[in-house]
Amino acid sequence: MSQDAFRNIGLIGRVGNERVLESVRTLQAFLSSRDINVILEEDIAEVIPGHSFQVSTRKLIGEMSDLVIVVGGDGSMLGAARALAKCDVPVIGVNRGRLGFLTDISPAELEAQLGAVLDGRYTVESRFLLDAVHTRAGEPIGKGDAFNDVVVSSGETARMMEFELYVEGEFVYHQRSDGLIISTPTGSTAYSLSGGGPIMHPKLDALVLVPMFPHMLSSRPLVVDGGSEIKIVIGDANPVNPHITCDGHSTMVAQPGDVIYVHKKPHKLKLIHPLDHNFYAICRDKLGWSALPGE
Repeated sequence: MSQDAFRNIGLIGRVGNERVLESVRTLQAFLSSRDINVILEEDIAEVIPGHSFQVSTRKLIGEMSDLVIVVGGDGSMLGAARALAKCDVPVIGVNRGRLGFLTDISPAELEAQLGAVLDGRYTVESRFLLDAVHTRAGEPIGKGDAFNDVVVSSGETARMMEFELYVEGEFVYHQRSDGLIISTPTGSTAYSLSGGGPIMHPKLDALVLVPMFPHMLSSRPLVVDGGSEIKIVIGDANPVNPHITCDGHSTMVAQPGDVIYVHKKPHKLKLIHPLDHNFYAICRDKLGWSALPGE
């Protein structure tokens, strides 16, 4: 695929970070030099005066663009993913954060790496997201979506919650713990990992359910089919009001007897990588795994 496939490119960045703005300015000049129509997200446009580019809301930028470039860290990519997945627009990230599992274009090699992508030298990876629905007495009262994970937690320090877990309608267990992490393969290197969950390759169609400080030592992470419906029933005698968060945001507060449903979203995010992208190399670099001799 050639540059002609990406005639309209949207730019999304984390406002308030000078390193992000530096990369956005570099991108503006580089993309303009290749006669590409640049569309700025309105938040970025406000802090870059004097430009003559088209401006759009995040809600519409995915519909107007052939490619969206996200400048920032993994958190910036998470927010963009939730907004853009339904638009079926490919997304690529420039890393201006700490880890950079999702934003793999290096600022130091921005023009070379992005130029190769624009010339058609790239790979495309599909990543699925999650929908979470909070119900009470059988009626939905809240919802959220997540690229990394949905977390149901006690919401209070050093307080356990009680809940029942069902997968595809089948009872799994009754548990007392600080909560449960429901993670996608994308999120397996995030909060799930800190809770003792496994690292999953992004191509897997699976979910991992990670108990948070369970009362029983036999409770371990459970990997299930990615198409499974996960149901969490908050115990009737639960002493706390659990919190439901999606990628650390969209907090909903549950009550005893409430039910939370989590399942795969119908739309996937198209994530673009340079040709030299390698998941295991990223793990070696970001997680400090031992490299081969001489590396």
